Amino acid sequence: MPSPAVEERHATWLELFFDLVIVVAVAQLAHLLHDGPGLREVFLFVVCYYAMWSVWTSFTLYANVSGDLTRVRSMLLAMFGIAIMAAAVPQVLHGEPRWFIAAYVYCRLMGAGSWKRTSRIMTEWPGVQQAAGVIPWIASMGFQPPVRYYLWAAGIVLDVVVSVVKSRHPEQLLAEEQREREEAQRNHMRRMRWLRRPSTEPAPPPLQAARPDRPHLGERLGLFVIIVLGEAVAQLIDAASEVEHWERGLMAALVAGFGLLVALWWLTLRYGAGGAPTYGTRVFALRLTMPAHYLMTGSIVLIAAGLGVLAGHADEPMPEANRWVLCSGAALYFLTVSLLGARGGAPIAWIAGWGLPAVLASVLLGLFGGSLHGWALAAILFAVAGWHVLYRRNAEETQPEAEKVVAES
Repeated sequence: MPSPAVEERHATWLELFFDLVIVVAVAQLAHLLHDGPGLREVFLFVVCYYAMWSVWTSFTLYANVSGDLTRVRSMLLAMFGIAIMAAAVPQVLHGEPRWFIAAYVYCRLMGAGSWKRTSRIMTEWPGVQQAAGVIPWIASMGFQPPVRYYLWAAGIVLDVVVSVVKSRHPEQLLAEEQREREEAQRNHMRRMRWLRRPSTEPAPPPLQAARPDRPHLGERLGLFVIIVLGEAVAQLIDAASEVEHWERGLMAALVAGFGLLVALWWLTLRYGAGGAPTYGTRVFALRLTMPAHYLMTGSIVLIAAGLGVLAGHADEPMPEANRWVLCSGAALYFLTVSLLGARGGAPIAWIAGWGLPAVLASVLLGLFGGSLHGWALAAILFAVAGWHVLYRRNAEETQPEAEKVVAES
């Protein structure tokens, strides 16, 4: 007798409500790169975006693992914390980051506490429940730039290194956490005996490795991609609405810009988070999936910031700094896709003929595209992304029927 089908899990109303604050956060970060951004503004974007993304990641994975046991209060408080961080982005730009740091540290510590109550260890991406990376952020409140910036960068590096290194040895990580928990329990019992008080706290259950619900997590990561793509559409529309006289160049820029975003949607979401021709046969560990998600979504936010300026310069060259924001976002996107493709078993022909040439074209456009009008810049990037789409459509037509079934699953 066949076993009953398991109902597929989808994002809850709480998770969708939680995502709303990311819409505002992404908009704030995109505006950070509008007014002639320099290296400082780009660095602050990278740092602030990572901070917000890491908080979202921590609570998204927490809800993914906890399911119906997810604490509504924790999710709502984290949502409010991200809102404070988003509102404080201009303050960070003006050299007053105290509220941003305080909200970030609070959210990360609260996230670690939420994970602790689950008695589960996210061995595939342990940085979400270990707060070592926030220590440099706390220390940075006593320093001024550039030391403050060095500490922020150190916190991010510590976060990523801890997650990547420790995830390679899940059994060892689980044993270490179990020993620390048992030692904390013994210390608690000693304090109770010294105070001559009975301990009413029950012994915590043994720690277990968290098993993420991958289809549900894939949906959550995909919804984040939809958010940043939606912000890119909004940036393009807002910029066009401020143009008094619409000419053919503006219409060409709108068509090319929207076409570029459609191509990015096609590549990223129709073929998985990697957007590379792996045909769905490779499931990446979270230590690869999560950094790739950060880089890919961050690159789309850069493209969104570039599109927010492009419509106003449809019939003239874009400012150099804004051109570089747009082209570097495209280059980063295609580089991430190329690396994932290589890791996932993409053919050499794709890497040499589609992946790396797209990165090179984006970089060359940033270097030598100063004389191009905005609409031409967008059209070339649209053509590069369309080249990727054409490969995938051709591959679908030529691959064996059995591989098509794997891809669709």
